[in-house]
Amino acid sequence: MSPRRMNATRADIIAMLHDGHSARKIARSLHCAKTRVVQIRRELGLPVFVQATEPDTAEEKWAQFVQPAEHGHLEWTGPLRATTPVMRHKGKHYSPAAIAFRIQHGREPKGMVFAECGRPHCVAPAHVEDEPGRLRAREQFRYLRGGRERKPFCGQGHDQAEHGRYGPDGTAYCAACNTVQARARRAVTP
Repeated sequence: MSPRRMNATRADIIAMLHDGHSARKIARSLHCAKTRVVQIRRELGLPVFVQATEPDTAEEKWAQFVQPAEHGHLEWTGPLRATTPVMRHKGKHYSPAAIAFRIQHGREPKGMVFAECGRPHCVAPAHVEDEPGRLRAREQFRYLRGGRERKPFCGQGHDQAEHGRYGPDGTAYCAACNTVQARARRAVTP
């Protein structure tokens, strides 16, 4: 059993209050009661925390939730749905990876956007790709490893110009065949 974390010191709370943080953020960061933070704020005569206005653009809000990590990665510090980074701005839901893609390429992504750098959920603009970008990069990787050109049709007759994909290691596969196989597995599973 791990040792129980001690409550935050009064000095820690005061330091964060002077840095302009909300009672809620301080309580979460220091693992202490929000009521204790509010009480100390009152004792010091500090004004009640006022939420800053929402940034004008989704990109500005995105920038508030990224933190530099080693090797040029950007870590998402904002909200998560399960383990996936998410962002809400002016009533709309956004993928932080899609915003990073838009920052890098100046256009909306086609399909899903993922980090291709190997670090899960990295949102560094230079590290994310949309479907066409992933396809190109993985196809090039295949050729660099000595792989041959993909056949125009898979063994089941699916057109690979439409359904052909590459795995991260450059291995070619048919997305239509994978879909058929997944449906068959779900039909068998009780």
